[in-house]
Amino acid sequence: MKAVFLDCIDINRGDLSWGPVDALCDFAHYLTSTAEEAKARLAGAEAVFIDSFPIDRKVMEQNPQLKYIGIAATGFNHIDLQAASEKGVAVTNIPAYSTDAVAQHAIALLLQLTNHPGTYDDVETTPLTLLNGKSMGIIGYGNIGKRIGEIAKALGMEVIPYSRDPERTVKADVVSLNCPLTEENRGMVNEGFISRMKDGAILINTARGGLVDEKALADALKSGKLAGAGLDVLAKEPPDESCPLLGLDNCVITPHIAFTPRETRAKIIELLAENLKSYQEGGRQNRID
Repeated sequence: MKAVFLDCIDINRGDLSWGPVDALCDFAHYLTSTAEEAKARLAGAEAVFIDSFPIDRKVMEQNPQLKYIGIAATGFNHIDLQAASEKGVAVTNIPAYSTDAVAQHAIALLLQLTNHPGTYDDVETTPLTLLNGKSMGIIGYGNIGKRIGEIAKALGMEVIPYSRDPERTVKADVVSLNCPLTEENRGMVNEGFISRMKDGAILINTARGGLVDEKALADALKSGKLAGAGLDVLAKEPPDESCPLLGLDNCVITPHIAFTPRETRAKIIELLAENLKSYQEGGRQNRID
């Protein structure tokens, strides 16, 4: 079986072994691929691995030999699952691989906003905030949301899952977004949502950038309605100069790296191999088609 990884730049830049995957197929990998490069690289490939590279109906029609798509992540909104199902293309993802890494990063963003460990300004201009006794509302109480809640509780915070008390969640001292992006919740953190939030609250988003109306958030940060925002995801990645959140002192932005500790990326490679092996043996491990 010939297999190709079209965009492995965030998974393995050469610091990890591809051994588990190499053992199962004739494997080639590329840090990035343009649409034109992908056409050539997919020629003859029965399996393709992707991180965020989109695989739509057109790509499948251009490659009728393609039988397997292995997503090196949990999200799958960049894959046309209906087309895959119609064409008999198996699709797998990797659920729950980044729980600890993303939770750790979410808390790191929060601590940067409350304790400023990366700066050395006078505490009069960057005052510290005690989290003990504060509340954290969590929207999306799955594996990652629950892990963030556990850490928040260890810091002395009250944790309020959205599924249990939506209004109190929105009015918490800190609101953490940990839900999938759907057409129904796209832009949910908009002007109306922010108006219901507590004055001086902090927003943390390690889920998907599309959940947030970035102009509304920028306005709230500039006006002081919100004290700060910690974001690992943006609507457009990487952002261009039109992003209204760039350059705001009370907005900490990291480039979608929460899932990238070396240990986590090594786990991704192991699970990519396990999913492919299951498919080759007729199994359905982590199938989403």
